[in-house]
Amino acid sequence: MELFAMIGMGVVALAMIVYSFMPKKSEEQAEAVKRRTAGLSPYEDKATLQRKAKQRARTNTMFEKAAPLLSRPVMPKNAEEHSTLKSKLASAGFRREAAPVLFLASKTAGGVLCGAIALILALNSDKPMTSVLGQSVFGLGIGFMLPNLWLNIAVGRRSEAIRNGMPDSLDLMVVAVESGLGLDAAIQRVSDEMSNVHPELAEEMQIATLQTQMGVPRTEALANMAGRTALPEMRALVAVVAQAEKLGTSIAKALRNQAESLRTKRRQKAEERAQKTAVKLLLPLILFIFPTIFVVLAGPAAIQLMKTFSGPTPTPQ
Repeated sequence: MELFAMIGMGVVALAMIVYSFMPKKSEEQAEAVKRRTAGLSPYEDKATLQRKAKQRARTNTMFEKAAPLLSRPVMPKNAEEHSTLKSKLASAGFRREAAPVLFLASKTAGGVLCGAIALILALNSDKPMTSVLGQSVFGLGIGFMLPNLWLNIAVGRRSEAIRNGMPDSLDLMVVAVESGLGLDAAIQRVSDEMSNVHPELAEEMQIATLQTQMGVPRTEALANMAGRTALPEMRALVAVVAQAEKLGTSIAKALRNQAESLRTKRRQKAEERAQKTAVKLLLPLILFIFPTIFVVLAGPAAIQLMKTFSGPTPTPQ
């Protein structure tokens, strides 16, 4: 028995020694967190990341230098068109002063690039000159319109993200107002708390807070936020807050009612998408799933019928 006890103790000691030399999971997680916070992937070192960052910065600098020249052919003819483009870029989250110039330059560069690619492909296919010119003009138009398509998609995604974050943010704002904070302080607190969950909406609230701190009236700052987001729900929220301040009613109650309304709309939109799923699945079912099922189920029967109706098989002599 003493021998077995000594062997058992030796095994336990050996296991403890081996375990002490093994890397701890917490240490591995801490190292992974450090790499993520430093912007490093598990397969890239810091030198590789810095080299890629320098190349990206060099490319961006070259494009920014060429942007004024590239944007000149498609520059808006009046201030109204320029203001519309600037507001649309702001709705997509691009508020830099050079954003319109860079966007217009990307349209010119995309049109020239796609037109050149279409021209090269047409020349290599030995087509007539009229077809070559038509294909080049078509490629030029596609490249010219691609930035507009990208901008519309970016605006839609950002608007959807802001719309989805409004009910939760309004609930938190109601709690902040009912706990004794003013509306400006509540907006600032909600923007700080929601910066990790809904960064788009938190950014808009922070801009409205900064405008209020710079002396802009609160109603005007909220109206500017509604104009930047271009959402009917945000306009309705600003109108409700302005009416509550004007009539002296409870802002917390107005915000709670607005949050419930937005939550109901979000649930109805989700139900609508769920109802559309069956219709959207109809085309893949008809094109891909039903033919394979038909082949698997009816294939053996069809082969057997072909053998049956092909006549008797000749018997070997």
